[in-house]
Amino acid sequence: MTKLKLIRKWFTENSTIGELYINDVFFCYVLEDKDRGLKQTDSLTWIKAKKIFGVTCIPYGVYKCRMSMSNRFKRLLLEILDVKGFEGIRGHRGNTAVDSLGCLIYGFKKGYDTVFESTKAELAILEKLKDSTEIELEITK
Repeated sequence: MTKLKLIRKWFTENSTIGELYINDVFFCYVLEDKDRGLKQTDSLTWIKAKKIFGVTCIPYGVYKCRMSMSNRFKRLLLEILDVKGFEGIRGHRGNTAVDSLGCLIYGFKKGYDTVFESTKAELAILEKLKDSTEIELEITK
């Protein structure tokens, strides 16, 4: 099993940036929407009450993932499964929270409310995960 661990570390009014580890080795930065303190163990009712569509990062927790074709992006991407209160959550390229809509945005460099070298990071993670049949993502602080 391939284990991904996202440790959220930097929080602003617009975004959340963390470090992504693959099998305990640092891989890249991840930018997400604003952290509203949601947890996977929260009820769906609570999540829906706190979540603001398009500007809320997914709840803390452990998720199964898979590589699958994205209808929106027309390419193979990491898909995060069974995210309570969210749909179509993936990891992909971008630079700011505007590009996220709840998804994980990869980058090899980070700035304030932004990540850089995102296309390179996306291609690298796809290469790293291409033969993985079981993928698990843990999101923590």
